[in-house]
Amino acid sequence: MTLRHSTIRQLQVFVEAAHSLSFARVAERLGLTPAAVSFQIKQIEGLCGFALFERVGRRVVLTEAGAALLEYASVVLKALSDADERMRELKGLSGGHARIGLVSTAKYIMPRMLSRFQAEYPRIAIHLHEGNRRDIIAALLSGEVDIAVMGKPPDDADVAADPFAPHPSVLIAPPGHRLAGRTDIPLDGLAEERFIVREEGSGTRALMENFFRGAGFTPHIALTSSSNETIKQAVMAGMGVALISRHTIVLELRMGLLTVLPVQGLPLMRNWFVAWRRHMPLLPVHTQLRRFLLAEGKSLIAGIESAYQATE
Repeated sequence: MTLRHSTIRQLQVFVEAAHSLSFARVAERLGLTPAAVSFQIKQIEGLCGFALFERVGRRVVLTEAGAALLEYASVVLKALSDADERMRELKGLSGGHARIGLVSTAKYIMPRMLSRFQAEYPRIAIHLHEGNRRDIIAALLSGEVDIAVMGKPPDDADVAADPFAPHPSVLIAPPGHRLAGRTDIPLDGLAEERFIVREEGSGTRALMENFFRGAGFTPHIALTSSSNETIKQAVMAGMGVALISRHTIVLELRMGLLTVLPVQGLPLMRNWFVAWRRHMPLLPVHTQLRRFLLAEGKSLIAGIESAYQATE
């Protein structure tokens, strides 16, 4: 007997247990008894020939075999869910669901786009998952999200992606900064500045590091944060300057709370991408969303840019 003889129910129970690490919680969630959960786990352990869980102190953790099986079991269950979704769509029973991964900067532009999208496709339910670039790629590959809006994925990531709109990043400072109002500031003019930066794994952090490395400039990092909002607040408080997406600061520029420093080589231009798993076909609902972003994304971003230019 091998894993090919396992049942869908066994895989469901195992995946739930792997995520919650509590058989009692799985039993409650799936309407089973704890004994039934334990039996299903023992059955699938017998099929694969490995213990999938072990107790460490008072905690239950996945074994190496359990972590490996989780990856494949999640894919199997996701494929069945996708197939079920497609069958419902073909029957006309549902507009479908879209689980969208967003890098944290995208939350400043996507609500406007999704509002327009749902006006055209009102029966599509949308679920958002936010994280940095590393988190979103992991969620995409694991099937936790169906499609993602992000910067360009790394070349070694097993995802496909299309660009749909420009994405500029600028250096911000408080309005009273010593360099505010200057023009064509050389990069070495920032040698004494303290920098507030995004965390490792974020696209903005990678962009900043590549730019400074290419220019032979080493920034003095005073604060690291995973939140664009925290970074903006720190800059407004005078803690330092920061490289940030221009799409995140429209409101602050309009209210005069931040200013953009015209540093040589900036803004840094990149693109927004819509990404999906390379070897998994998109369902119709996800294809609709991808086509919408490719067709409408640039004009919607232009609206954000117009709002920015009105503050200058």
